Amino acid sequence: QVQLVESGGGLVQAGGSLRLSCAASGSIFSISTMRWYRQAPGKQRELVAGITRGGNTNYAGSVKDRFTISRDNAKNTVYLRMNSLKPEDTAVYYCNAPSPVRDFWGQGTQVTVSS
Repeated sequence: QVQLVESGGGLVQAGGSLRLSCAASGSIFSISTMRWYRQAPGKQRELVAGITRGGNTNYAGSVKDRFTISRDNAKNTVYLRMNSLKPEDTAVYYCNAPSPVRDFWGQGTQVTVSS
Protein backbone atom coordinates (compact mmCIF):
# COMPACT_ATOMS: atom_id res chain seq x y z
CA GLN A 1 0.00 0.00 0.00
CA VAL A 2 0.99 3.58 -0.67
CA GLN A 3 -0.36 6.54 1.23
CA LEU A 4 -0.43 9.99 -0.34
CA VAL A 5 -1.12 13.13 1.65
CA GLU A 6 -1.59 16.45 -0.11
CA SER A 7 -1.28 19.87 1.44
CA GLY A 8 -0.93 23.49 0.42
CA GLY A 9 -4.29 24.28 -1.09
CA GLY A 10 -6.27 27.38 -0.24
CA LEU A 11 -7.91 30.56 -1.48
CA VAL A 12 -5.88 32.92 -3.62
CA GLN A 13 -6.61 35.88 -5.86
CA ALA A 14 -6.17 35.65 -9.59
CA GLY A 15 -2.54 36.16 -10.50
CA GLY A 16 -1.35 34.70 -7.23
CA SER A 17 0.67 31.59 -6.48
CA LEU A 18 0.40 28.44 -4.42
CA ARG A 19 2.61 25.42 -3.86
CA LEU A 20 1.04 22.03 -3.33
CA SER A 21 2.88 19.17 -1.69
CA CYS A 22 2.24 15.44 -1.79
CA ALA A 23 4.04 13.25 0.72
CA ALA A 24 4.21 9.54 -0.08
CA SER A 25 4.69 6.73 2.42
CA GLY A 26 4.32 2.98 2.52
CA SER A 27 5.45 0.68 -0.29
CA ILE A 28 6.91 3.49 -2.30
CA PHE A 29 9.54 1.26 -3.93
CA SER A 30 6.89 0.40 -6.52
CA ILE A 31 6.32 4.03 -7.43
CA SER A 32 8.18 5.75 -10.23
CA THR A 33 6.01 8.36 -11.89
CA MET A 34 4.01 10.80 -9.80
CA ARG A 35 1.19 12.94 -11.15
CA TRP A 36 -1.12 15.76 -10.19
CA TYR A 37 -4.74 15.71 -11.35
CA ARG A 38 -7.54 18.17 -10.72
CA GLN A 39 -11.30 18.04 -10.80
CA ALA A 40 -13.51 21.10 -11.03
CA PRO A 41 -17.19 20.96 -10.08
CA GLY A 42 -19.21 19.27 -12.79
CA LYS A 43 -16.13 18.32 -14.80
CA GLN A 44 -14.08 15.20 -15.28
CA ARG A 45 -10.80 14.72 -13.48
CA GLU A 46 -7.95 15.86 -15.69
CA LEU A 47 -4.20 15.35 -15.69
CA VAL A 48 -2.30 18.49 -14.76
CA ALA A 49 1.33 17.39 -14.65
CA GLY A 50 3.53 14.35 -14.22
CA ILE A 51 7.13 13.67 -13.28
CA THR A 52 9.24 10.53 -13.50
CA ARG A 53 11.75 9.43 -10.88
CA GLY A 54 14.46 10.74 -13.16
CA GLY A 55 12.85 14.16 -13.38
CA ASN A 56 11.23 14.10 -16.80
CA THR A 57 8.07 16.19 -16.76
CA ASN A 58 4.92 16.69 -18.79
CA TYR A 59 2.13 19.26 -18.47
CA ALA A 60 -1.38 19.90 -19.65
CA GLY A 61 -1.45 22.65 -22.23
CA SER A 62 -3.63 24.84 -20.02
CA VAL A 63 -0.99 25.02 -17.26
CA LYS A 64 2.25 24.84 -19.20
CA ASP A 65 4.54 27.81 -18.44
CA ARG A 66 2.53 28.58 -15.28
CA PHE A 67 2.85 25.39 -13.23
CA THR A 68 6.01 23.51 -12.30
CA ILE A 69 6.11 19.97 -10.97
CA SER A 70 9.13 18.80 -9.03
CA ARG A 71 10.05 16.06 -6.60
CA ASP A 72 12.40 15.36 -3.75
CA ASN A 73 13.11 11.63 -3.86
CA ALA A 74 14.90 11.73 -0.50
CA LYS A 75 11.72 13.08 1.11
CA ASN A 76 9.34 11.03 -1.06
CA THR A 77 7.52 14.25 -1.83
CA VAL A 78 6.27 15.77 -5.07
CA TYR A 79 5.41 19.43 -5.44
CA LEU A 80 3.30 21.53 -7.77
CA ARG A 81 4.21 25.17 -7.94
CA MET A 82 1.33 27.15 -9.44
CA ASN A 83 1.93 30.70 -10.64
CA SER A 84 -0.32 33.21 -12.41
CA LEU A 85 -3.37 31.40 -11.13
CA LYS A 86 -6.67 31.90 -12.91
CA PRO A 87 -10.26 31.38 -11.72
CA GLU A 88 -10.48 28.41 -14.10
CA ASP A 89 -7.74 26.71 -12.08
CA THR A 90 -10.24 26.34 -9.23
CA ALA A 91 -10.56 22.63 -8.47
CA VAL A 92 -9.71 19.87 -6.06
CA TYR A 93 -6.14 18.81 -6.78
CA TYR A 94 -5.21 15.17 -6.34
CA CYS A 95 -1.85 13.48 -6.12
CA ASN A 96 -1.60 10.20 -8.05
CA ALA A 97 0.93 7.39 -8.00
CA PRO A 98 0.42 4.69 -10.64
CA SER A 99 1.86 1.25 -9.91
CA PRO A 100 1.84 -2.11 -11.72
CA VAL A 101 -1.00 -3.24 -9.45
CA ARG A 102 -3.21 -0.18 -9.06
CA ASP A 103 -3.30 3.58 -8.94
CA PHE A 104 -2.97 5.28 -5.58
CA TRP A 105 -4.68 8.59 -4.84
CA GLY A 106 -4.50 11.20 -2.14
CA GLN A 107 -7.55 12.72 -0.51
CA GLY A 108 -7.28 15.94 -2.51
CA THR A 109 -6.70 19.55 -1.61
CA GLN A 110 -8.98 22.42 -2.61
CA VAL A 111 -7.61 25.30 -4.64
CA THR A 112 -9.91 28.28 -5.11
CA VAL A 113 -8.90 31.24 -7.25
CA SER A 114 -11.01 34.36 -6.92
CA SER A 115 -11.35 36.89 -9.70
